[in-house]
Amino acid sequence: MRSVLATTAFCLSIAGLSMAQDAVSSVRKDVSIPAQGLGPALQRFAHECDVQVIFASDDVLDVQTAGAAGKLTIEEALSQMLRGTGLMYRLLNDNTVTIVPENKSPSRQEAAAPASSRAGATTSVPRFLKNDQFRLAQATTGAESTATGAQAPASASAEALEEVVVTGTARASGLHRLDAGFSINSISSDDLHQITPLSTADVLKNVPGTYVESSGGVAGLRVNVRGFPMNGGGQFSSVELDGTTLLPPMTLSFIEGYSLFRVDDTVERVEVLRGGPSPLFSSGQPGITLNFIQKKGGDVPEGSGRVTLGSEGLYRFDGFLGGKLAEGWYGTVGGFYRESDGVRDPDFTADKGGQLSGTLTRRWDSGEITFSGRAVKDSNIFFSGAPLLSTNSGRDLNVYSFFDQRKDTLAGPDTTNLQFEVAPGATPRTLSTDFSDGRTIDLKQFGVSFDFNPGEWEITNRFGYLDGTADTRAIFTSAVPLTLGSYINGRISAVNGNAAIVTAAGGAATSGSANYTTSGAAITDLSTPVIVAGFWYVDKDIQTLSNDFRVSRTFGSHTLTVGNYFAKHSIKDLWYQGNNALLAFEKHARRIDVTLNNGVSITKDGFTGYATNHFVDDFEGRNLAFFLADEWEITDRLRIDGGVRHEDYKTDGTVGLASNVNLDGNLLTFYNNAVSVQNGNRQYFTYDDAKTSFTFGANYRIAPELSTFVRVNSGYRFPTFDEVRQGSRVVQEVDQYELGLKTAFNTLDVNLTLFYNEFLGQTYTQQIVDSSSGAITNLVAVAGSEAYGAELDGAWQPLDGLSLGFNFTYFNAEYSGIRNGAPTGVQNGNEVARQPSFQARLSPSYSIPLSIGDLTLFAAYTHVDARYSDIQNLQKLPEYETLDLGVGLKLGAVDLQVTGLNVTNELGLTEGNARIVGTTDAAVIGRSIFGRSYQATAAYRF
Repeated sequence: MRSVLATTAFCLSIAGLSMAQDAVSSVRKDVSIPAQGLGPALQRFAHECDVQVIFASDDVLDVQTAGAAGKLTIEEALSQMLRGTGLMYRLLNDNTVTIVPENKSPSRQEAAAPASSRAGATTSVPRFLKNDQFRLAQATTGAESTATGAQAPASASAEALEEVVVTGTARASGLHRLDAGFSINSISSDDLHQITPLSTADVLKNVPGTYVESSGGVAGLRVNVRGFPMNGGGQFSSVELDGTTLLPPMTLSFIEGYSLFRVDDTVERVEVLRGGPSPLFSSGQPGITLNFIQKKGGDVPEGSGRVTLGSEGLYRFDGFLGGKLAEGWYGTVGGFYRESDGVRDPDFTADKGGQLSGTLTRRWDSGEITFSGRAVKDSNIFFSGAPLLSTNSGRDLNVYSFFDQRKDTLAGPDTTNLQFEVAPGATPRTLSTDFSDGRTIDLKQFGVSFDFNPGEWEITNRFGYLDGTADTRAIFTSAVPLTLGSYINGRISAVNGNAAIVTAAGGAATSGSANYTTSGAAITDLSTPVIVAGFWYVDKDIQTLSNDFRVSRTFGSHTLTVGNYFAKHSIKDLWYQGNNALLAFEKHARRIDVTLNNGVSITKDGFTGYATNHFVDDFEGRNLAFFLADEWEITDRLRIDGGVRHEDYKTDGTVGLASNVNLDGNLLTFYNNAVSVQNGNRQYFTYDDAKTSFTFGANYRIAPELSTFVRVNSGYRFPTFDEVRQGSRVVQEVDQYELGLKTAFNTLDVNLTLFYNEFLGQTYTQQIVDSSSGAITNLVAVAGSEAYGAELDGAWQPLDGLSLGFNFTYFNAEYSGIRNGAPTGVQNGNEVARQPSFQARLSPSYSIPLSIGDLTLFAAYTHVDARYSDIQNLQKLPEYETLDLGVGLKLGAVDLQVTGLNVTNELGLTEGNARIVGTTDAAVIGRSIFGRSYQATAAYRF
């Protein structure tokens, strides 16, 4: 939360200066300021040391500090922070400091600057104000203070005024937030700790315009953006680490950028760009860009250790250490390790793994180069939809008395170590696998970041490389539960309907028997509820590389940037989809075997069948783009920018072809009579295209604490190899129009964006079930959409210590331009699937100063409107609301926090049955958010 700034009147004298210096010199305080931009560092310093800091924003612009740490006096801390910056400090009284260039005489404004009646404030000068016109920020203290001497301009939030963002900007040095003509959020490491994200995508909780579905667990996420229609994953989300793209295609089958990164204490902040100049820079897609920015080492050593315990059996440790290694050399190292049973406990370790990363930085007067490395191995259980009770014609949904998917799961000890038949033979070849692995990433990442600033030039390069595996072992549901008797009768009909099997068996079946696979115990109650679910096995070998090179040159009021983006990715897939098994519908399901009385074995080890899709491929993709951007400061208030990008994209590869085979040649082993097996033939696919995108925007600084912007952009997304092999060559095109307003008042910080977008080219494949006959048909459609809406976020501080964060999203998004012979029921005007038209999140906090430290109470209330799970608008997902509660206590260098997530244990569906819609039975398939859970964290920082 942004600090409340305070200012009252004061008089300055030589005697006062001397007394202030003596007072300040005698007090030591715990200081922990990491290496960062000097402006934000001074904000944190003012807060930690309870002093007011006055500085001109031009003086600290683009200035980096190595930070300060230890039990220091105010003077010692300032000396450390300002070392090598060309700036110095002056003590104005016992709680007020001014920062000025070295050898600068005090200005009349400094001499007349009013004294603060409250410490912990910073003041700054917006760069369009005249030199030496220092501005002070006012805090509400119950009585209005007045300034003496020079007239002080209207107050503003110095933190917001000095906040610099780098994502979406042409130059690596970035822009002040109020000067940026686009919508962007910056989420600090402290904010991340309060959000308590389960997954990487959960950092978007405080970002409007997005809807996150993380109900599947740590991996396997879906992020919806601004009403863009999409098939899944993060098709319109670029995930970056220090400006390098982790997965250039954004989303492929069983993987998206969010699943390739884990958040820990090595992250300094996350910047989230929405729309704006997205089509111009980096990967160039027009949705959102999440840029995770790592901490770097500074002159003063710093570090942290954090232990987290959770009610779901969570044990986690995070650590970070950074500092100076030698003259001009700096380094960091950090990471985490975690084990958890999971909110939905499978009776084995659901999440297990960790991450280790480090940076090495070499700095010199005109630039720096940073090498970074990261290794992560993390296994996380994945959840697909689970059965729910449907009543009142589908209007009401509830959990079963014996299976509550908010905390229960089909996965359990009986569904871990499994064996599949995969190749033909008298004794078919088998594949053994451990399904407790869930979705596992085992990745190595390497990056190089280079910044060189000779004179009016800025030369930057961002290089990233990733290599490893991302495998999936998960249970997928599609059919609803039924009784064991109904299942056996269905299998009798299927077997008796096949004359060859009846002949081989010597007669038709009239009954069947069942037993639990592992224990062998017979099941005599034919009303036992059962469910058929698939055990999907997916291996992915991944290698990605991306490089972003830019050169900027300032010519008077113009800054021209030319750049090049290159990305390459290669993927090798091995899938065994299907592997359906008959399970007792219960928590920690047990496998069931069924045999008919004519000798036909319906199952083996519980499996009713093996692979229905044995898929092997090997492909690569390449992106090559050039872009040109111009920034023009027309006046000290008005800034315009624009740019154009041309990109060439190519992907090609081969896919192995498969045929259905009776693995053992025995018709009586019903479970392996038609198994998908590679037949030795391969098919080659290729795609090559080029597109041009552009952006143009203007930002006007109405007042020091108020700016407005307008922007238009046009972007695209090329089809991935997965889409190309499925027959799609449609390029998705998006035109966006934005109008925004940003404020940075001392008690109110607001970002408002109005947007309109036109979307073309989403391809859909959807299975439709005839409710009377049960026949399944495939629907294929190409659709566009139109959406308009508003995004609002910010924070209001009506009282000292009280803050109310908020973000709201409203939009109307409807399909348009549907073509390709879509059948009746898929219509223009239908709502875009799986995206709520209204969302609200309120996050109040209240800080109470105590003798032992600062106590903070915080909460988060979230409302998600109803939405449809399918493009036909047949399955409506009800609205839901959640409440999170927390309390934190800061005891010097120690932070304690307890957080409760979804404390009301809300059943909130994020999807219906994504594969089959139209079923109207009493049981339906859906996927809920996680149930109630609690976490406690203790952290030490130095």
